[in-house]
Amino acid sequence: MKVSVIICAAGTGERAGFGRNKLLAALYGAPALYHTLKQFDIPEIDEVIVTSSAADAKEIKALCAPFGYKVVQGGKTRYLGVRNALDEVTGDVVLIHDGARPFVTKKIITDCIKTVKAYGSAVCATPVTDTMATVYYGVITDVPRRDTVYAVQTPQGFRAEDIKKAYELAADDGIAYTDDSAVYANYIGLPHIFEGDRHNTKLTYREDFLKDVPCFAPVDGGRTGIGADTHAFGAEGDHVTLAGVKIPCDGALIAHSDGDVVLHAAMDAILSACGLKDIGHYFPDTDKKYKGADSRELFKKVMELARGEGYAPVNLSVTVQAEKPRLAPYSDEMNASLAALCGISKDCVSIAAGTSERLGFVGEGLGIVAYAAVMMKKI
Repeated sequence: MKVSVIICAAGTGERAGFGRNKLLAALYGAPALYHTLKQFDIPEIDEVIVTSSAADAKEIKALCAPFGYKVVQGGKTRYLGVRNALDEVTGDVVLIHDGARPFVTKKIITDCIKTVKAYGSAVCATPVTDTMATVYYGVITDVPRRDTVYAVQTPQGFRAEDIKKAYELAADDGIAYTDDSAVYANYIGLPHIFEGDRHNTKLTYREDFLKDVPCFAPVDGGRTGIGADTHAFGAEGDHVTLAGVKIPCDGALIAHSDGDVVLHAAMDAILSACGLKDIGHYFPDTDKKYKGADSRELFKKVMELARGEGYAPVNLSVTVQAEKPRLAPYSDEMNASLAALCGISKDCVSIAAGTSERLGFVGEGLGIVAYAAVMMKKI
């Protein structure tokens, strides 16, 4: 079955107070809408149609272009925008999603598709944790049982022919629909829910862009890990090895292996994310076979351990603190080396270098410290 998606982005977002469409305001360094669009760029989706106002069409088309998404004219209301988009839908299943929910995950999207195929409709919803009440003229008139109340989210999915029919029948009924499941319920039948995620929140007010909003999960089941390593100067030699790159230096690091603090920190981060033990367990400094070992070879073994647990890196960030040697001339080479070892592109690896302003162990030039953070995905 062909799956289409409608992303509603034609609103003004007045409550956010940006003086423009809130979906074009910055979130994590990019327009909020970009993050929503990116989440639907998955193999399970065959077609994406985005609604836009005439005023925002140029910017929204530019955001959609890299994904190959189609942009259509929205309307004065959400209902009218969705109705216009439904005229363009060619899929057997259609998912309708708010552009202001950029934290939707692949699991939510695929669960929505599966539920539509099984039941004909699929409304993303989560159980409420607060007691809810219905209110009339400032007075509580009813307190429904909490276990019967859900907070409705998007995406909401339907058989295309059913939701198209519902929208046609609702054209002249005078009801101001703000939710697709309400249109479906009025004219087709009771919609089926599937459980969403409490992090699938909606950007409504300015503070939603500023507070600690839920973190993006690059992949479902993603796991993070951190690692750190320190080595002191004091060995004889004319270089240090960092990220597998030999860098000239007036001293060498004391280590059982080659003292590559960057790779050691990265290895511990990867092992940590996979729920495994640290590198000291797998490559103990009491084992003579690791004397002077090339850390690149050890890193390859760590990658095998990670794959054995069903994980692979998504991105890796390393910070190095050193008064010597100067690392800037070697940063590109270090980045390329680490990316190759991880099996990911260079733009998914970051190596930042700095000093400790002459303070402490590192600042006195006594050693080098590295910290690493990694995101791993299920494979």
